[in-house]
Amino acid sequence: QVQLVESGGGSVQAGGSLRLSCATSGRIVGVFATMGWFRQAPGKEREFVAAKAWTGGTTDYADSVKGRFTISRDGDKNTVILQMTNLKPEDTAVYYCTARLGGWPSTQLADYDYKGQGTQVTVSS
Repeated sequence: QVQLVESGGGSVQAGGSLRLSCATSGRIVGVFATMGWFRQAPGKEREFVAAKAWTGGTTDYADSVKGRFTISRDGDKNTVILQMTNLKPEDTAVYYCTARLGGWPSTQLADYDYKGQGTQVTVSS
């Protein structure tokens, strides 16, 4: 059974930084084509944040986070990182890690085969 476990969420003031991690485990570790991050704020739909091809440099970001967030992979640890800087109150949300078995980075949640339980990020003004 594949598992995605997020960590690193917390509370920061606007302008601060947080580093989210997504640890992967399970019998198909190493064969994901794409890893991604989505978020859901209270009262809003889940939205795309960032995605990265498991191998190679292909990445995609939501316009709202470009230049502030960076998605990367720690291959030795089968972990995906979301480095978030210059955080804003509107970044407050539950952040979810996702994994896709095939295909390029996608902004559509339905394209992802596995999803984690989420980690809360709260940014105060």
